[in-house]
Amino acid sequence: MSTTQIVALVVALLIIAAVVLAAVTVSRRRALRQRFGPEYDRVVAEADNRSAAEAELRERERRHADLTLNELTPQARAEYATQWAAVQARFVEEPTGTVSEADQLVTRLVRERGYPTSDYDEALAHLSVEHGHTLGHYRDAHDIYLANERGEATTEQLRQALMHYRSIFADILGEEPVPAADATPTGATPTGADRVVVADEAPTADATDTPTTDAPATDPTAASGTRRR
Repeated sequence: MSTTQIVALVVALLIIAAVVLAAVTVSRRRALRQRFGPEYDRVVAEADNRSAAEAELRERERRHADLTLNELTPQARAEYATQWAAVQARFVEEPTGTVSEADQLVTRLVRERGYPTSDYDEALAHLSVEHGHTLGHYRDAHDIYLANERGEATTEQLRQALMHYRSIFADILGEEPVPAADATPTGATPTGADRVVVADEAPTADATDTPTTDAPATDPTAASGTRRR
């Protein structure tokens, strides 16, 4: 084989290796994006470069694999859902205390699933591996919770915090603990933070301005389906 042929072969092998490496990198990056969701973009934005960010996320995956996570029994899941419904129902009467209770309830759920909770940032890192798509809700809720502890949160911010807590709570629990405001059964009275959400909606037109139509009747007792976020 001539020198020219050897050089051509080496160049071809280098090109193939580069293509394979690029394909592997793209594939691993896509997998990280799909797994971590918005958390991927947040880590990339805070890191020195994308490679460092992706190394951090892979390290999170490694540490997460060392955890022993617990699946909730149907009874435990139902008990948590009941506790959440009770917390949410108290929001209108006591929004400040309710947000603190919601934070504590989420922390208990996280701990029972097997995640460490002694350090907030460490808990976020572990949760991001399987709950990265809703982790932003936890961060936003916790920030408002801290503002509430300082006496700086408005009632509207507290309402938002409760909704954020419900999103991460439902994701970790594996089901929606109570129907969201827009899933309240027809004819039912919303409670807690849902009542505040409904109250913020635009008023309907006056009955005298609305022509009468023979709309089909709906069953006000029909239960709404469980939604998972």
